Amino acid sequence: MPKSYYIYILTNFNRTTLYIGVTNNLARRLEEHISQEKTQSFTAKYNIKYCIYYELFTDIRMAIAREKEIKKWQRNRKIKLIESRNISWKTYDYNNFLLQPFDYQKQEK
Repeated sequence: MPKSYYIYILTNFNRTTLYIGVTNNLARRLEEHISQEKTQSFTAKYNIKYCIYYELFTDIRMAIAREKEIKKWQRNRKIKLIESRNISWKTYDYNNFLLQPFDYQKQEK
């Protein structure tokens, strides 16, 4: 069975900051971002914990190349990418992200 690698895009509640990352275990990595155990990290500093986009790869080199490519883009191009698959910016639940998107605005109230 081939290994899985992911690039993902996270945002904060107000959608003012985007974070792009790569991992071989998306559920675990999202849980790490949400827990914000590393209090000095970029994602903790800006309260970035909402997964709004991801892509699956079977080759880590392709995933890293895609991450680097997207990181170079301007914000408006990143937004177009997100909205090409997630027009309403719903957030994926890290426990079952492939199955159950949820609306993070309801979670914050």
